Amino acid sequence: MPSHASTTHALWKGAISFGLVHIPVALHSATRETGIDFDWLDKRTMDPVGYKRINKKTGKEIDKDNIVKGVATGNGEYAVLSDEEIKAAYPQSTQSIDIEAFVPNTQLPFLYLDRPYYLEPIGKGEKVYALLRETLLSTGRLGLARVVIANKQHLAALVPCGAALVLNLLRWGESIRDIEALHLPPSGAKAAGLTARELKMAEQLVDELTVDWNSDQFHDTFTAEVMALVEKKVKAGETEDVAQPIKLEETAAANNVVDLTELLQRSLRGGNHLLTAATAKKSKGTAKPVAKQANGPRRKVG
Repeated sequence: MPSHASTTHALWKGAISFGLVHIPVALHSATRETGIDFDWLDKRTMDPVGYKRINKKTGKEIDKDNIVKGVATGNGEYAVLSDEEIKAAYPQSTQSIDIEAFVPNTQLPFLYLDRPYYLEPIGKGEKVYALLRETLLSTGRLGLARVVIANKQHLAALVPCGAALVLNLLRWGESIRDIEALHLPPSGAKAAGLTARELKMAEQLVDELTVDWNSDQFHDTFTAEVMALVEKKVKAGETEDVAQPIKLEETAAANNVVDLTELLQRSLRGGNHLLTAATAKKSKGTAKPVAKQANGPRRKVG
């Protein structure tokens, strides 16, 4: 696991759960934003520009207390939901990554992958963490699990990656568009009208361009170009003073983590196989999502 992960605050603490096995873990972000953030500024005063809540019919600004949430139902009609009704629909936060099944790691289409997180063992979970990691590697499997993060339920894949176990949040099946509407060539070389000579020449070209994966060989050139321009302006003294509003620091709330080492040992002594159905009680937490207050509109590019 990269060294920066261990020095960051855990976003979530809980346990991997399958059968009678619970592995206490902490969740860390595996990615960071590297694109360019363009803030809106008033060119006359260099003041930050923020969003306003505007009534689209009257064009007048309205107070946030007069805003309710509605879901369009068609024909210009909306079903209005209260904050209490929405809150009641949130899934219960269980602080548990519940593995429901194991599948061959070659069967998960890449377009389902959404966002990765590192899992770090805590408490006395190192050995069982390593056991699961090595078992997934040796069997060529990944775990399919459900997890609730910030009051949102996710389907996720538990994947070994080097020394780490990575929890990769997945898109739900209904989020993937069907390809039937696309005009695609038929599957199979013969059906697509390809000749043996064409295939051989294409394979030779692919072989010539084949290299071992190395992320250092690929960079975001747009970000590099923009930051070079920024640095040039800084050195030339071509910068503007902008009064920054106060930021609320984002903190991670994680508590009520249960030490499950004794349950792990009892489960293993009892001969429970790693792939048995989940029967143990899940550790429950009360961590609440922390909202980050934005200071103004930001446009992500790259």
